[in-house]
Amino acid sequence: MGVTRMMPFVFLFCITCKSYAIDCSIPDDPLPIPHQFPQPGNVILGTITSQAFFFHNSPSFTEDPTQTLINEVIYVPNVYQHILALVFAVKEINKNPELLPNITLGFHIVNNYFPAKITYKAILSLLSTQQKFVLNFTCDLKKTLIAAIGGRMTETSFTMATVLANYKIPQLTFGTFSPIHGEKNVFPSLYQMVPNEMHQFTGVIRLLQHFRWIWIGILAVDDDYGDMFLQKIEPLLSENSICYAFILRTPAKAYLDEYIQLITVELKYDQLFIEDKVKVCLIYGLSPAMENLRMIVLVASVFSWTPLGKVWIVTSHWNFESLSIQRLWDIQTFHGALSFTVRSKEPPEFQEFLQTVRPSWAKEDNFIQNFWEQAFDCPIHISSINEDNKVLCTGDEKLESLPSILFEMSMTGHSYNVYNAVHVMVHSLHALLKSRSRCRNAIGTEEVIFQDLKPWQFNSFLKSIVFNNSMGDTITFNENRELITGFDVANWITFHNNSFSRVKVGTLEPRASPGRELTLNDNQIVWHRSFNQGLPISLCNDHCSPGSRRKKKEGEKFCCYDCVPCSEGQISAETNMDVCMKCPENEYPNNIQNQCIPKVLTYLSYNEPLGILFVTLAIVFSLITVFVLGIFWRHQETPIVKANNWRLTCILLLSLLLCFLCSFLFLERPEKMTCLLRQITFGIIFSVALLSVLAKTMTVILAFMATKPGSGMRKWVGKGLANSIVLSGSFIQLGICTIWLSTSPPFPDRDRHSLKGEIIMECNEGSVIMFYCVLGYMCFLASISLNIAFQARKLPSSFNEAKFITFSMLVFCSVWLSFVPTYLSTKGKYMVAVEIFSILSSSAGLLGYIFFPKCYIILLRPEMNKKEHLIRKEM
Repeated sequence: MGVTRMMPFVFLFCITCKSYAIDCSIPDDPLPIPHQFPQPGNVILGTITSQAFFFHNSPSFTEDPTQTLINEVIYVPNVYQHILALVFAVKEINKNPELLPNITLGFHIVNNYFPAKITYKAILSLLSTQQKFVLNFTCDLKKTLIAAIGGRMTETSFTMATVLANYKIPQLTFGTFSPIHGEKNVFPSLYQMVPNEMHQFTGVIRLLQHFRWIWIGILAVDDDYGDMFLQKIEPLLSENSICYAFILRTPAKAYLDEYIQLITVELKYDQLFIEDKVKVCLIYGLSPAMENLRMIVLVASVFSWTPLGKVWIVTSHWNFESLSIQRLWDIQTFHGALSFTVRSKEPPEFQEFLQTVRPSWAKEDNFIQNFWEQAFDCPIHISSINEDNKVLCTGDEKLESLPSILFEMSMTGHSYNVYNAVHVMVHSLHALLKSRSRCRNAIGTEEVIFQDLKPWQFNSFLKSIVFNNSMGDTITFNENRELITGFDVANWITFHNNSFSRVKVGTLEPRASPGRELTLNDNQIVWHRSFNQGLPISLCNDHCSPGSRRKKKEGEKFCCYDCVPCSEGQISAETNMDVCMKCPENEYPNNIQNQCIPKVLTYLSYNEPLGILFVTLAIVFSLITVFVLGIFWRHQETPIVKANNWRLTCILLLSLLLCFLCSFLFLERPEKMTCLLRQITFGIIFSVALLSVLAKTMTVILAFMATKPGSGMRKWVGKGLANSIVLSGSFIQLGICTIWLSTSPPFPDRDRHSLKGEIIMECNEGSVIMFYCVLGYMCFLASISLNIAFQARKLPSSFNEAKFITFSMLVFCSVWLSFVPTYLSTKGKYMVAVEIFSILSSSAGLLGYIFFPKCYIILLRPEMNKKEHLIRKEM
């Protein structure tokens, strides 16, 4: 058994003079089904509608399709509201004496059911003579077709437009018109009561972005219109980083046997039930979308598949309507669905009008009997076939007692479009008649006016029509002949009695600036019960938390990814970041790499323990040096002090004192002056100290050699040699420092990269080469002193000061040879600490090994500080 979907109404205008009171029904009915709902009057609205579904075993029709339809008609009761909206609009207009004075509006309805051939025949019959179906012959001059309203679906609208365009008859579609190949451009008389469908697609994208749903399923009808939808929506999804897990195509007609085969044999819809991560499904809601989806759910439930807990997003084509045989089917699957609905308001007195609807209208309304019987599930007449012994309808049943799935008491969006379409044509007729007011008072003239009216004359009035309806909405078309209006976002709340409530939770404004088209009130949205009122999450995988980034999975869609930690020095402050960002130079990532923290300025200061230690050592060694200098000053007339060259001793002690004190230049925050003085002062003072040691070593050797008989070294022994060594050597180091200062002097700098979380305040040497030249020259002097002292280590003990100089130079060279690798391997303030330590330790080595033995003799062994102890003969 199968179900075939109906098509929406088509309303057609015919007009006659008031004096004739013509009934514009069509005696030669194109369909052998009662279909007319006539009202007497001057202006007749002809209506073509398909209010029924048909059951049969295959989608093909017999040679006489109408015979099949007669025997197997199943109605969609909810669609009957479109007819009632038309009736209400006509009654409202006829009560208004200012709109169409002296004119009574009537209407005619033809049911075209589903097949396109019947739609063609119904349209053509209204263009032919009244008594016989003869195309292009209109012998009855009292009837003139001037406009058509319909249909709800693109297929019906296209079928109508194909015929009506040849006659330039205006056509108002009350549903979305989505031409497949741009056919709308060849239908200049077609007007759309709904904005362009692309606006809804934009709304879908904004809705998905708003809730961060990037992994969805898509259901589209399996026909040309479904193909068109996919061609438009897929690029939009891709451009906005949204992926679809699957695309399912539903049959264009609701054939129950097809769904049973697709679900049980081909398992075509298994992804809809198996993909747990897909919590959101987008439906291209062309009729019969609702019935198709309910069919899928029903058949799947029979085979105990997992119940569907989804968020359904549907377009304005969708309507919560049901076949009469589906009245007991559960609709809880659709609880919490979101749809873009045609914006509508409730006309005054519409509810009261619906309450007056009774099956007694059957004399004038040939639809109401079928509607009443299938909506209330009871036969009206005793003569009706009543094989199931059903209780007869009383005729007093209330429409408001029906579940919403069968009939809605509030005006739906499509019914509101029908209502507005009638008013659009009436206002256009009013404007046209007003422009030809020369025949107001003469009956014959009015007849001439009606007979002279041509359908194409209405186009100029329709393009520029602007009026406010009874609800205050402005009705006008844009340059594309589309009604200027927006959409509402509706949240569908279902109840267990198969009723539902349609709650407005947002709006879609096509004319808003990009990115601001959609507004939502999240707090009003009710989700499907399976989500426990929590926001549904529809992702291919879990969010990547801050501190990580997304990495694409090979062979899968870009919405599926792995989460990998950010690289060192980078952060991601938000979820699902594709790229980690580097922190500014003055900041660094925290431990979880989700934010940047300001770096701390760091330098070796007096206040920290290491700085306090160095200050203490420098002061202690400086005091010791001053103490030694005082001892030598006080005992300068003693033999041991005279033997050590008092002047060189003073120079060496003062140099060592300055060496200890220059370590203070390396403490505290580097400034321009301290950076200039640090290495230069250190290099020159140490060079003077080393040159003093070298001069003392040379003095010892020459003094020993001069004591030998016949030695010619006596002329070299004296103060002149020592002074020349110190001065000449110092000038060389001074020259190196001068070149350094003149070419690339040291300067204060900040190292932002060496240490995490710290900005190192340092002195940049400017020229590293010159810095190592200064160190290299000092090492050169130390190596010469060490070599000469080592050669003189076997001198007689009274003159063996060279032995102590050798030890001091060994300490000095050891310190500064280990300084270079240690200095290069440390960062920040510890580099400065290494240099200060090297300065203090090497200076202390010179002080200790050279002067401690002499101070010991002077202070503790004065008996050895005599000339006879210093003059000893070689054994």
